[in-house]
Amino acid sequence: MPQLILFNKPFDVLSQFTGADAGKTLAHFIDAPGFYPAGRLDKDSEGLLLLTDCGEIQARISDPTFKMPKTYWAQVEGIISDDALQRLSAGVQLNDGPTRPALASKLATPALWNRMPPIRVRKHIPDSWLSLTISEGRNRQVRRMTAAVGFPTLRLVRYCIGEWTVEGLQPGEWRIITLPEQWWRDAPMAARRVSMR
Repeated sequence: MPQLILFNKPFDVLSQFTGADAGKTLAHFIDAPGFYPAGRLDKDSEGLLLLTDCGEIQARISDPTFKMPKTYWAQVEGIISDDALQRLSAGVQLNDGPTRPALASKLATPALWNRMPPIRVRKHIPDSWLSLTISEGRNRQVRRMTAAVGFPTLRLVRYCIGEWTVEGLQPGEWRIITLPEQWWRDAPMAARRVSMR
């Protein structure tokens, strides 16, 4: 049966197994031959990264065709406004085109691990948190979306991909799960075709 690794990727770590500094790649944390990332998470972002040993599952999770929702918690500069949330929800215009509609809401300061290094705090500028769920995965999309509505992202944590969350995992920790047969059987045939290209 296909397996999945749920990994809490720390800040400043690449979503790959090779790189110039081994301490800043997945190889420093995960010793599981045959597993590969299903998608990516920017070096300066934290949170849930999925890895799998099955090409079909990798395609289903990472290919934007399947629109698997991903939820991010973003700490932004300024107190996020209702107008900005409405604009994010409707989709915003980026330099590579408009984004799909998203789910955007205010978020109470979450109980998260301390980031190392911590974000830069500006004494006279407040900050706030929002939850943003998107179904596409453009380069640095969430950061570009919040900036487009006037609230630059200071810290970005991916909390959820599909039905899986980072809950219970500290930075650098991971756990492996076996996907139930029903999940595998429900995978669209298109995912299987993608993996065979």
